[in-house]
Amino acid sequence: WDLHLKNVTMSLSGQYKCTFATYPYGTKAAKIQLIVKAAEERHYLKKVWLNETLEIPCLEDVTSENLSTYPLKWLVGENGRKEELVTKEPSCPAEYRNSSVLYRQRVLLGFNNALKIFSPKITDDGRVFSCHVLYHPERVQKSSTTVRVFGK
Repeated sequence: WDLHLKNVTMSLSGQYKCTFATYPYGTKAAKIQLIVKAAEERHYLKKVWLNETLEIPCLEDVTSENLSTYPLKWLVGENGRKEELVTKEPSCPAEYRNSSVLYRQRVLLGFNNALKIFSPKITDDGRVFSCHVLYHPERVQKSSTTVRVFGK
């Protein structure tokens, strides 16, 4: 006697009770408390030489999931402020946010939704690039990568 839940969201958190009748012992019941937690954000560090192309995977540990079936976005952050660089909806071309003068013409969404940054500069050092994949309105998987830029 199993309960199988599909497409689990945080709204399914709560207490579940299974009740069944037995003979000759009467009704039996069992309770279980289900707590659904949001996925934790994973943090990475990438080192790159000045002016070499940098490629940052969206979700490094996700190999079996096909990211092209989910909406995603890439952001860049510094000093607690985040700015969108690229957004991608399923079956649509990537949409680049050109509000950032620093990243205009320097970013490209590559294979498997990796972010490519052309000609990293010293100003990129210490910046945090994060990828957000929306699996469900209540389930977002995130990874963030801090970039370290080195000169030769």
